Amino acid sequence: MVTTVHCSIVSAEKEVFSGQVEMVVASGTIGELGIFPGHTPLLTGVKPGAVRLKLEGGEEQIFFASGGFIEVQPNAITILADTALRADDLDEAAANAAQEKAEKELADNKTDIDFGRVQADLQETVAMLRTIRKFRK
Repeated sequence: MVTTVHCSIVSAEKEVFSGQVEMVVASGTIGELGIFPGHTPLLTGVKPGAVRLKLEGGEEQIFFASGGFIEVQPNAITILADTALRADDLDEAAANAAQEKAEKELADNKTDIDFGRVQADLQETVAMLRTIRKFRK
């Protein structure tokens, strides 16, 4: 029985992770995903949030994906993210500042702002802060 599968996390800028994993947990547009070796092929969107990898030997690594797609094939799992960062590299102060800025823009009710963009930025920032707070000790 196969106990690992190759996983890649790729952002627009670079490949953030490549290696063998025992499990991948992510928030997809179809719900929470738990992917193990031998999973049925799948293609779905990824919601902003944490991507948790259980590596060979049981070690866990946490990443943040701002959105994108996840493709599951018999021998590989690929996460194509708009932005992907290791959870340890997330800047909580910058995320808090971005959240405050987006909330202020929404509260101002000016007609010249793009509410859809500001709302999307706010959702991404909240997901980033949730990832930071959940996985940092």
